[in-house]
Amino acid sequence: MKRESKQSKLTEEDVKKYTRNFWKILVGLVVLGAFFIFSVRIGVFGKLPSFQELENPKSNLASEILTDELKVLGTYYKHNRSNVKYSELSPHLVQALIATEDKRFYDHAGIDYSRTVTTVFHTLMGNKQGGSTITQQLALNLFSERREKNTFKRIMQKFQEWVTAVRLERSYTKEEIITMYFNTVDFGAYNTFGIKSAARTYFNTTPDKLKPEEAAMLVGMLKGTSMYSPVRFPDRALLRRNTVLNNMADQNFLTGTELEEAKSAPINLQLRISNYGEGLAPYFRAVLKEEIKKEFQRLSITKADGTPYDLDRDGLKIYTPINYAMQQYAEEAQKEWMTKLQRDFDRQYRNADPFKGANAKLLVSGMRRSDRYRILKDAGLSEDEIKKEFAKKVPMNVFTYKGNVDTMMTPMDSIRYSKLFLRNAVMSMEPKTGYIKAWVGGTSFEHFKFDHVKLAERQVGSTAKPFTYATAIDNGYSPCFTVPNHMQTYGNWTPRGTTQGGDPITLKNALKYSQNFATAYIINEVGAANVATLTKQMGITSNVPNYPSIALGAYEASVYDMVGAYSAFVNFGTWIEPTMILRIEDKNGTPIYEKTPKVVKAINSESAYIMVNMLKGVVDGGTGSRLRRAEYGGLTNPIGGKTGTTNDNSDAWFIGITPDLVTGVWTGAEDRGIRFYSMASGQGASAALPIFGLYMKKVYSDNNLKYTKEDFPQPPGGLTREIDCSKYVPFYGAPSDEGQLDDDRLGF
Repeated sequence: MKRESKQSKLTEEDVKKYTRNFWKILVGLVVLGAFFIFSVRIGVFGKLPSFQELENPKSNLASEILTDELKVLGTYYKHNRSNVKYSELSPHLVQALIATEDKRFYDHAGIDYSRTVTTVFHTLMGNKQGGSTITQQLALNLFSERREKNTFKRIMQKFQEWVTAVRLERSYTKEEIITMYFNTVDFGAYNTFGIKSAARTYFNTTPDKLKPEEAAMLVGMLKGTSMYSPVRFPDRALLRRNTVLNNMADQNFLTGTELEEAKSAPINLQLRISNYGEGLAPYFRAVLKEEIKKEFQRLSITKADGTPYDLDRDGLKIYTPINYAMQQYAEEAQKEWMTKLQRDFDRQYRNADPFKGANAKLLVSGMRRSDRYRILKDAGLSEDEIKKEFAKKVPMNVFTYKGNVDTMMTPMDSIRYSKLFLRNAVMSMEPKTGYIKAWVGGTSFEHFKFDHVKLAERQVGSTAKPFTYATAIDNGYSPCFTVPNHMQTYGNWTPRGTTQGGDPITLKNALKYSQNFATAYIINEVGAANVATLTKQMGITSNVPNYPSIALGAYEASVYDMVGAYSAFVNFGTWIEPTMILRIEDKNGTPIYEKTPKVVKAINSESAYIMVNMLKGVVDGGTGSRLRRAEYGGLTNPIGGKTGTTNDNSDAWFIGITPDLVTGVWTGAEDRGIRFYSMASGQGASAALPIFGLYMKKVYSDNNLKYTKEDFPQPPGGLTREIDCSKYVPFYGAPSDEGQLDDDRLGF
């Protein structure tokens, strides 16, 4: 009995002891667990994001370029990511995500413990399953550069996700978490980040317009963006999509009829791969990016912490005056005419070598400017060795107007091929606002990246003549005043040219027929320095020397500057700086920049109107009269303009004006030595004007644009000079006195 009592007593003591030890161990584990979680929270095993970083995650957000009607023209990005609001998500997207990834999303606080335990059990049994909630996946998407492969680090990362997930749940609503998830998820291919980019890339739509089957496919891809790619593995993607649709039906998000209809739908991809050089206005977007950087630097525009904005990462909204439809029309008009013009150009060189004599150096200079040359030079190859490499055939992708072509070609032959392609530039703007509506800087951004609207300066030829005539008109000359029109020598300058309509000739007809001799006489009368000064006042930023030859365009300027200058004629003599940017907002919609264009009163309003009237004459019977023909647009409304052709037909210009738009067109090869042999093909009326005509025809056919076909309005207060030369009575005093208000002398 004693032994039994003792054994019983020992057992009771042991039980108490074991119980105490159990609770000690349990409490110790809880304390240790709490201490471990606390250590994770304070960043012992890796820095966690601060609450401020949770509110403002440093995601790589693409900056969007928006047109005047708020269409996305393109993006700047490191990762092609654009954010959406919850209201911009299709309900089908939210339902597909919850049904597939986290059925109890609305019931847990960041961690689904029952699912976690089940996942651990299945994993131990060899049936690996995912146990992360949407909030946990968001934590990983937001704050981890990549999923760790090291087992220990991955376990630590998992705890970090749990802590972050709980903090997210405490700080945000369920709708905000869903939105952040869709904004941060990586869709793998084509540098596509976020649901907005994915919807645009795969279905060319916006997230709010996604159908059930489209939403299911995109959500299904998240299990493995490569494995379930609808481009690479359409059959596998279809099965995965249908699995997601079944999940949606199981959660009563779809009826039986809706399920069958969605599952029977094919994967109707409308693939639109976002590439910087693809889409509308790539030249404009490239120049715009550099302009924004300059403006931010000039005005010291930075983020709140003092760091500069990064257009590729900070999700800015850039509002531009570009019109989506007009940009499309300009690009279509360019392609239509340049395709024909290039055929004529190729025919000219079919049996001739343009790279002989003085042009031989063009191939060598082209070789030395190439990336291939720099790489070979850096590798230590000699000049002779490099030339041998440039003579070896290699795979090439070359530009044609029918599409890019893969071929075998030597690098030197590719340079030859490229240099024989004509380049072209088009810019169109509203003269009264300075708003640029269309910008086409070249024929193929992928192959010829240099912008010929703003960055290129080419000899302007006869498009410079209006500045000489404007100087005369602004100093009192009448457009009906007659001047000699024969060859003369001025100092050491004897201009070349032909005569039109006898001698003498009115200023109006001299401009109408682009007469060199009459123009040279006028600049000699009004002074080259005065013409140069007015030219600069009208917005020409390139060097304009005080030489008489500037009357005939013996200087270089950009299409951008020339369009701005001609706009001053239409805008009653007031030059407004061409505007590329309206305003810029940060990712939160806060305005950070607004453009205030420069404004200069270059000439008086009456003089400007008289110049408009003279430019109308160029189109109505002058060198620009082809615009009235059907094949060149068949335009019948009031239009003015000026053709320009430089020596040897190296540069062809046309700048056209209407009351609402001023549009400049330039055509030429990369090098001035490569040119049309004949004036008939290489002059501005043949190589540039038709693009203006085709573009304006498209513009006027679009009723949504609301550009009128009315005549140019007269300046306020009317005219003091006669512009109808049939009613003009010449005054035989000083020409500059003709502008004085004296009705008897002016023949009114």
